[in-house]
Amino acid sequence: MTYLNGVQVSSAAVSTDPLSWLDERASERTDAGLRRHLRVREPESPAIDLASNDYLGLVRHPEVIEGAIAAVRRWGAGATGSRLVTGTTADHALLETELAEFVGAQSGLVFASGYAANLGAVTALAGRGALVVSDAGSHASLVDACRLSRARVEIAAHRDVAAVERLLAERTEERALVLTDSVFSADGDLAPLTELHRACRAHGAVLVVDEAHGLGVRGDGGRGLVHEQGLAGEPDIVITATLSKAFAAQGGVVLADARIRAHLIDAARTFIFDTGLAPAAVGAARAALGLLRRDPTMATRVLDRAADIARIAGVAEPDSAVVSVVLGEAQLAFDAAQTCRARGLDVGCFRPPSVPTGTSRLRLTARANLTTAELDVIAEVLSEVLADARGTERISA
Repeated sequence: MTYLNGVQVSSAAVSTDPLSWLDERASERTDAGLRRHLRVREPESPAIDLASNDYLGLVRHPEVIEGAIAAVRRWGAGATGSRLVTGTTADHALLETELAEFVGAQSGLVFASGYAANLGAVTALAGRGALVVSDAGSHASLVDACRLSRARVEIAAHRDVAAVERLLAERTEERALVLTDSVFSADGDLAPLTELHRACRAHGAVLVVDEAHGLGVRGDGGRGLVHEQGLAGEPDIVITATLSKAFAAQGGVVLADARIRAHLIDAARTFIFDTGLAPAAVGAARAALGLLRRDPTMATRVLDRAADIARIAGVAEPDSAVVSVVLGEAQLAFDAAQTCRARGLDVGCFRPPSVPTGTSRLRLTARANLTTAELDVIAEVLSEVLADARGTERISA
């Protein structure tokens, strides 16, 4: 027998390697087809991109790049510290004002990432003595915000307004938040925002809407699903978003009533204790927003290209830039994605825990600047890859 801290234990229970459990987890993931690996990509890839969230195709636009460079020349490479400690730049303030005006909100507050914006907003507005109701399909950042909120958390079935209303009606807490994506990242379906807001208004709750995949794609000129549903500027709606998708940069933002902005400056830990967003990202996002305002048809073109991709893939026309092609088992989806990549087509591959077991998929994202020639290649590759994955006869492109 072996003694540990004076206690007799079985020698089998004592490991000389405190990290041996990681090997066991890695083996389990390998068997389940769930290992993940980083791959190095080239700055100029010949592959057609259906994997990124560059919905407007602006990540290499000359004006966006110049916006980033100009900001670096003016402010330097980094923000140097928390905006509360070192001060905020004029460009940060301008971006907040411009984004708020764009979506019809009273004010905005920029964070270092969309993840940080969700964590900061939810934890600062919830806390002990509050109820948080979250959609079962909410993004991982909202899931983690729930875990950190110190509130009582209830998960409502996906897009189930009746369940949300029941939970709000039965609550004993004084305050309540309802959390949802506007466009759900895995399936690309839309939240019933009008109905959710009606339920929140009836029961004195605040609706928090993550517009990460809606901003730049849905609504008039890409103003988002909240604006499209006629809910812009409502004081009991908080919009969160990322600047890393349609706006081709980095960072996050909370767009809300001015009282909420003031509260977040005082109470949102991911704002108070985090270094501010780098000037380059601020400059790039402002330039991208300017381009969208000058050419609002970019948002329409994203949806048009998504419809084209859905037709090619043999799935229903989506309501967003996300085209989800469910294949089933994780290894099957992974192998299909690898075959696409080998054929010059980069696609997303979503496996558990990103999606439920048995629903692994190719996640194809549209871009406003996809060309007819690129769509022809997409049709050729997907026709073959999906036919093999589905075990069906190949269809003509």
